[in-house]
Amino acid sequence: MGFKKLINSKNILSLLAVFMLSGTNLLMAQTNPGDASPAQGAGNSTAVIPDDKSAMWMGVYYYVLLFLLLCVVIAIVGKILKVYDLTQQIQRKKEINWNNLMAIICLVFLIVGLYGAYWSFTVQGSMTLPEAASAHGVKIDDMFLVTTCITMFVFFVTQILLFTFLFKYKHSEKRKAFFLPHNNTIEKIWTILPAMVLTILVVFGFFTWQEITNSADAKGEPASLNIEVTGHQFAWELRYPGKDMKLGAIDYRLVTATNKLGISYKDRNSFDDLQADTMYLPVNKSVRLNIRAQDVIHSCYMPHFRVQLNAVPGLPTFFKFTPTITTADMRNRLNDPDFEYLLYCNKICGGIHYNMKKVVRVVSEAEYQQWIARQKPYLTDALRKELNMPVATPAPAPAAPAAAPQDSAASQKRLALNN
Repeated sequence: MGFKKLINSKNILSLLAVFMLSGTNLLMAQTNPGDASPAQGAGNSTAVIPDDKSAMWMGVYYYVLLFLLLCVVIAIVGKILKVYDLTQQIQRKKEINWNNLMAIICLVFLIVGLYGAYWSFTVQGSMTLPEAASAHGVKIDDMFLVTTCITMFVFFVTQILLFTFLFKYKHSEKRKAFFLPHNNTIEKIWTILPAMVLTILVVFGFFTWQEITNSADAKGEPASLNIEVTGHQFAWELRYPGKDMKLGAIDYRLVTATNKLGISYKDRNSFDDLQADTMYLPVNKSVRLNIRAQDVIHSCYMPHFRVQLNAVPGLPTFFKFTPTITTADMRNRLNDPDFEYLLYCNKICGGIHYNMKKVVRVVSEAEYQQWIARQKPYLTDALRKELNMPVATPAPAPAAPAAAPQDSAASQKRLALNN
């Protein structure tokens, strides 16, 4: 009774009017920075750019109000129909056939829903992940495509049958419903068939996922290239192995402003480790990412390679994959000369989370060897001084050759000419 009293009272209408007025004001307050007048631009060189986040929330707020308004309109229409039906009954006229009305509503809902599904596939479907640029990425896409096609088929068949039956077999005084309490055949069909499909999907996905997450090198296959990726607020740090192809040990207690990763030089493998600003990967060669975090949980995410794995403080994680498309080849496929693969953080790790990006370039083996030869060692002179290690002094520059003694006769001639 209290709820009905609230709905029927004038307070709810007043509250709705306030909400709609606020929503309209918020919508009208959103301005485009390009709409500023020339006079304003000439008088003030520093343009005020609206906050994108506030604009987003204002948009959401406005659409929530539109949804509430739609609900109120539907409720009002329902009340009007109810009043009209009662009026017809009082006047002993033919009342509304609510069964026919509900059947028509179900049919309209089916048509609108199918159009919404079509719109979702055509518009939102274009926002799917880009072409897979790794060997395992193709398998993930195949698994996703198979699952999507099966669920899409089931969705369309069940929804069309559901609403079509609701419309066709609506209540009628000329027809009596058939009561079917139990049927073993139907029970077997809708139990065994979905079970078989789900079993195939689960088994297929299990073996695919097991192959993808296996980060160890199998016997007989070439060793993977180990690259260490360390996340901290708000950047990624990269470390490559040196000529020994082995990364040195890490001890978090050794982290300083100079030794950002806390590399332990008690391990001889650490001395030739290299630092890099851009991640270079040789094409068609297995790469093993050693993923770490120093502060909060981050997530190593490279969408083109279908790589995503959390970086957890104190718990190293690993992901092995093989890139198959070079950056130059992908630029040609996309017709975009500025295209770059990127490494993102896919966890909201703080205020500047959006800034955690690293460029990833896939190149040929020859290009990779040329690039790795130019990288500087992690053990810099500043770090050597901090660790009390001997610092290599640069060799003195060779002295300039002494000027040859001039011939005395030539000198005298030159003096005579000057005189």
